[in-house]
Amino acid sequence: MSGIAIGKGKVELEVGDGTRMAAYVASPERGGLHPGLLVFQEAFGVNGHIRNVCDRFAAEGYVAIAPELFHRTAPSGFEGSYTDFASVAPHFQAVTTETAELDVLAAYEWVRSNAQVKLNEISSVGFCMGGRVSFLANSAVALRGAVSFYGGGIAPGLLDRAAKLQAPSLLIWGGLDKRITAEYRKAVTDALTAQQKIYVNVEFSRADHGFFCDERAAYEPHSARQAWALALEFLRS
Repeated sequence: MSGIAIGKGKVELEVGDGTRMAAYVASPERGGLHPGLLVFQEAFGVNGHIRNVCDRFAAEGYVAIAPELFHRTAPSGFEGSYTDFASVAPHFQAVTTETAELDVLAAYEWVRSNAQVKLNEISSVGFCMGGRVSFLANSAVALRGAVSFYGGGIAPGLLDRAAKLQAPSLLIWGGLDKRITAEYRKAVTDALTAQQKIYVNVEFSRADHGFFCDERAAYEPHSARQAWALALEFLRS
C-alpha cells in the first residue's frame, strides 16, 4: 500500500427495480479529488477479501465501492465459504445480466455523485463473476478502464456487448484454470478484436482460477503480486 490514510464504511443504495443494496466503501481521507472505482465481488459475497481489495485501492488514492450483488436473495453482509460453493450457488445463479446492470448503474451513480470523485476517472475491477460484471459495466456506463480477473460468463453470454464497450479492457486469466479454458478466453479476445476494441490480455501460466485471493487454496502469490501491479498501472494510464 502507498500509506494513504483511508476511511471505511457502508452505504445503502436505491436500485432501479425498487430494491435497496448495501455496499462497502473505502476512500482516501485526504482532501482533493480522486479517481473512482467500482469493485465487483466473487461468488462469495462482499467478504473480507473484497473489502481488503477496496482498502488497497483506497490506499492508492481511489474512492472504491463494492456493491452487494446478492442483495435480492441474501441478507446484507452475506459472506459465503470458499469451501462450500453449494451454499452460494442459489445467490450466484439468481444474478442476471439485467439485475447486474441495474446494480452497476446504482453503484456508478453513487460514485458520480461523490464530491471526492473526478467524474472522468471512474473505472471498474471485478473477480470471477465480478469479472463478468466489470465487462458488463464497461458496456453500460462511461468508464475510463475495466479490469476483469478470470471473468466467468463473458463468453458466450456477454459477447454481444463487445460492440458497446466504452473503455479499454484488461483481461487477466489463470493458465491453469480448468473452468475458463483457452477456447473460452479466445472467444472473448476474438470478440473484442472483431469490434476493434482496445484491450490487454494477460495469462499467468502457473496460476489457477481465483489465484489473486489470498484466502483461497488457489492463491498464487507471485502471479497475484504481478497482477496487482499491472492492474494499477493499467488504471492509471
